[in-house]
Amino acid sequence: MLCGVSLTPTLHAAANAPKPRPGVALHASPEARLLEVYRLLRAGDSRQALVKAESLALDVPNFQLAQLVYGDLLLKRRGKLDALAVPPSELPASAAAQWSQLRQEANLRLAALTERPPENALPRQFIDIPPSTRHAIAVDASRSRMYLFVNDAHGLKLVSDHYVSLGKLGVDKKEQGDQRTPLGVYFITSRLGGAQLKDFYGPGALALNYPNEYDRRRGKTGSGIWLHGVPPQNFARTPQSTDGCVVLANEDISQLLRDVSPRRTPVVIATRLDWVARGQVDKERGMARALVEQWRQARSRGEVNKLMGFYSPQFSSGTADLTEWAKVLDQEMNAARGRESELKELSILSWRDTSEVLIVTFGEVLKGQRTGPMKRQYWGKEGGQWKIFFEGVIG
Repeated sequence: MLCGVSLTPTLHAAANAPKPRPGVALHASPEARLLEVYRLLRAGDSRQALVKAESLALDVPNFQLAQLVYGDLLLKRRGKLDALAVPPSELPASAAAQWSQLRQEANLRLAALTERPPENALPRQFIDIPPSTRHAIAVDASRSRMYLFVNDAHGLKLVSDHYVSLGKLGVDKKEQGDQRTPLGVYFITSRLGGAQLKDFYGPGALALNYPNEYDRRRGKTGSGIWLHGVPPQNFARTPQSTDGCVVLANEDISQLLRDVSPRRTPVVIATRLDWVARGQVDKERGMARALVEQWRQARSRGEVNKLMGFYSPQFSSGTADLTEWAKVLDQEMNAARGRESELKELSILSWRDTSEVLIVTFGEVLKGQRTGPMKRQYWGKEGGQWKIFFEGVIG
């Protein structure tokens, strides 16, 4: 209930939702309990749906969408509620906008039950994830959904997915303050505990490296893009309600804060995730590894001309352009004294929008040494050829 007026996005969504696939596992999370109410409504069991909705409303009083379902079911039982496709005319503009957002939230949560990723498929961006990287995250903005993967001996495995809220004005962030969530491949740079933050951010936050080098190359600005929670008085936020961050329910961000590691964990944020078969990922992995191996061999052998052929004329790293970088490479190769280098913990991710990009991260270790610097390269397609347009040591 809002301003004394029944809001019915939830019942309308339940009535028009596609039939859930059989065998979908539900856990005892508040979202799963809400979806169970929807399923009971679709099955015509409004009495049991009301019992479940009342229990959820009592157990999670800050879950606004659940409270609305419960309120609407009470009115429906009294014969005072019809499913509405548009906001009630008596609602003020601000409440009508909230009505629309809540209806969108209901539809998105229902879609998560019925529109599952293909079995054994992966987001196209995850080309090569080393065993040392224990988790990977992908966000599908079109579904307001975040997917969490665990990386084990058998590769990436989808273990959970969660509803998220994104920018008030959508995605594809371009500048500071535009209230959009960035699109691209990022990495978690740090973990911020709740004691370091205001209650607004919930139990904590995971900071992303926006803008990355590809963003900077295209003139994108801004900072402070985080995965974070919500204030204690809220269970979740509506789909488009942030200033650009990715916001989760507090129990979901708490799981991430416990499990994922800064620096190594990749976070893909896409308008719509492109799920591909593992065989296709394997093929792209082989091609990308071969490309990086050619670069490594040229560097290890001190083949300066061949090595420089891998770099873009538009290369930059900090204040160094390609000419200055050639001097840096020459100094490094002289210091190595012809010793072979190995690339440890190789990670390769891809991104495609107006162009194709590879994000390559590795530890470079010279023969006879145990450790070496962690480096990151950005490769882009130029005239059909892959060229490095950024390379640098990461913290």
